[in-house]
Amino acid sequence: MTRHPHVWMGLLLWSVFSQAQAAWTVNMAPGATEVSHAVFDLHMTIFWICVVIGIIVFGAMFWSMIVHRRSTGQVAAKFHESTTVEILWTVVPLLILVVMAIPATKTLIDIYDSSESDIDIQVTGYQWKWHYKYLGQDVEFFSNLATPAEQIQNKADKGEHYLLEVDQPLVLPVGAKVRFLVTAADVIHSWWVPAFAVKRDAIPGFVNEAWTRVEKPGIYRGQCAELCGKDHGFMPIVVEVKSRADYDAWLGERKQEAAKLKELTSKEWTLEELVARGDKVYHTACVACHQAEGQGLPPMFPALKGSKIATGPKADHLGIVFHGKPGTAMAAFGKQLSEVDIAAVVTYERNAWGNNTGDMVTPKDVLELKQAESQ
Repeated sequence: MTRHPHVWMGLLLWSVFSQAQAAWTVNMAPGATEVSHAVFDLHMTIFWICVVIGIIVFGAMFWSMIVHRRSTGQVAAKFHESTTVEILWTVVPLLILVVMAIPATKTLIDIYDSSESDIDIQVTGYQWKWHYKYLGQDVEFFSNLATPAEQIQNKADKGEHYLLEVDQPLVLPVGAKVRFLVTAADVIHSWWVPAFAVKRDAIPGFVNEAWTRVEKPGIYRGQCAELCGKDHGFMPIVVEVKSRADYDAWLGERKQEAAKLKELTSKEWTLEELVARGDKVYHTACVACHQAEGQGLPPMFPALKGSKIATGPKADHLGIVFHGKPGTAMAAFGKQLSEVDIAAVVTYERNAWGNNTGDMVTPKDVLELKQAESQ
């Protein structure tokens, strides 16, 4: 039996549409935590209540228009008001709201109950990166965007996780209740991981709490959800959830690294070693504003290549990197970077792009500056 060409065309379009509809997800994702599941269930409960209300209201409306249309000789009733109707359309919506409020209140109570946590992590937003501090563990680090500049500048193909990859992810153990203490060091940010159903504003001078308990290992991604400056889109969040054994091993390694970093402060560094380390620090913390070749983005971000700062007195150069520059976008890196990294990046800037001052700032110089500031 042959089919008309239009029939085949219709079957083809139906097949394509069905596949496209299957790939087109418009609903919320259930997430990976008990809170995110509760939020999803609440969302679906309210959705189906709204569906039932819509069916009843539109069903009554269309039934009235069809059955009581003028062409059938229907005559509109004449009355001024009805006490019964007034009571019904007041009581029924009230009961619906009460039914909706009960699960919503329970979910909200669970969302804000951050007590009895197993791990406390301070999350601090900076322009434009995140700082994580494991309270009581002597472990802290910055998490920076890891997408190569070539991809951002359209000089290379975009990666799978374009603008959603970092150099150091936040690491959590599976099954542990983790409390986040969220704040900011400069402007308002917002720490948002959709799979955890966690979104908290990071406000300078305030601490907001949130918590999560992730049910299975994996990598979960999020972003800053508050417009916080020109690189707002370049401060992603990556959370890696490990098994308890793997997490303990990772935490032990980070503690060892922190101890080694403290030892590096007293090391006798060479100019070449500091420049090499400073190159990495610069391309992580400074390149977004001052650019790869030190040419800057004037007038907001001045050039470092041949500048009076990078070729002038090294004490002034160190002071600006350490304290920042009030009234400008230059951030203070005294609390953001270690003594070693501050010394390395200043040394690099004074000897890169043809500056070639031959100057060297050592970690001991930075430590002395910190000690002088604390007195």
